[in-house]
Amino acid sequence: MRRSIRASVRRELAGVYLRGPLPPGGAVVAPTHGSWWDGYLLRELAWTVGHPARVMMLPGQLVRFPFLRRVGAIGAGDLRAAVRAARAGEWMVIFPEGRVSAQLAALRPGAAWVAGVAGVPLVPVALRVVMRGAQHPEAFLRFGPPTTGEALRPALGALLAALDADLRAADPEAPPDGYLRVVRGQGSTHDRVGVAARLLTLLTERR
Repeated sequence: MRRSIRASVRRELAGVYLRGPLPPGGAVVAPTHGSWWDGYLLRELAWTVGHPARVMMLPGQLVRFPFLRRVGAIGAGDLRAAVRAARAGEWMVIFPEGRVSAQLAALRPGAAWVAGVAGVPLVPVALRVVMRGAQHPEAFLRFGPPTTGEALRPALGALLAALDADLRAADPEAPPDGYLRVVRGQGSTHDRVGVAARLLTLLTERR
């Protein structure tokens, strides 16, 4: 299952980019939830940097996809397991919106509650999966500093606005300033054609 998820990210996305400090130990990671990819992205990031992580899912989703338990998914009602994971040093990924939403939706209290009971930081993250200058979508994650339950919504809103501004200001064929590519994904056809054309030009010039 892990191999399948990682292959899917690399095959179907052009790349995954990161900005901001990652929590060094146990934490509740509270991301925005704007796309189907979001759980995969946090899981892939954790695998890439070698940090243990779990992702909380709605019970109905786990019934449909029970195999995701094999890669650390737990049900939204299993709060004790979430607290134990965070206390043990894992990233416990909990989407406070509880569902996919194009705009920042109302937040549920679970992420802040787990962080408070576990005694770990509550870390906001803005996520975007967007089409820009590449043939395939690109994923961007912007981590913010730890916050409180009361300040989580404004923290997420500010991070999301900053990420969107970064994307607007950037060359669509280059990552925004300050973002590190952590996963190399699927290249575009025009990139491969461009490399072949440059090689042909070089060989022609040498004749």
